[in-house]
Amino acid sequence: MMTSVAVGKTKSADSKICVLGNPGVGKSALVVRFLTNRFIWEYDPTLERVYRHQTLLDEEPTLMEILDTAGYDDSIHQEGNIRWAEGYILVYAINDRLSFEAVATLKQHLDQVKKTSVQCVLVGNKVDLLHERRVTTDEGELLAQEMACAFFETSASDGGEDIPELFYELHRDIKRRKMAECKGRRRSSAQQVKHVLNRMLNKIGS
Repeated sequence: MMTSVAVGKTKSADSKICVLGNPGVGKSALVVRFLTNRFIWEYDPTLERVYRHQTLLDEEPTLMEILDTAGYDDSIHQEGNIRWAEGYILVYAINDRLSFEAVATLKQHLDQVKKTSVQCVLVGNKVDLLHERRVTTDEGELLAQEMACAFFETSASDGGEDIPELFYELHRDIKRRKMAECKGRRRSSAQQVKHVLNRMLNKIGS
């Protein structure tokens, strides 16, 4: 079951996803296709939106926030978007070599801003334009291996089952990372309590 509905703004999102890539690669088309299963030809390239998507995923109620950015740059505003998000969908167009080359630089920038290796998915969009292809599937797969992330080739224009999956795969990665970090904090807290108790007992014993 996959639905997108309006939800109360008081509920915090289970994952915050930012969609990034050069202008014109189809970021907005990809997000709208995921949310509505529709394709819209024209978008305002300066428009930036946050969508709240509620669904039942893996038998659990899930709320995702998805930020559709207006294009990648090095501005303070863009860094704010990067810091806000917990995972990233990095999009290039298979018929645009420059957009593919920009993705590797973008990933490095994300890691620097977040000061960690970020959760991301690499997406080669516009496979409906195979006759214009400038980036091979093998190149996309190799870059995804270097970035240690999942890789999808798809078409927001044609639609496909892989579009929902790439969003949900990233959500699952974010969830797994959160759980691992939560367990780490709990262990750290337990060790601190144990250390304090040991100090107290040592003082009493002496």
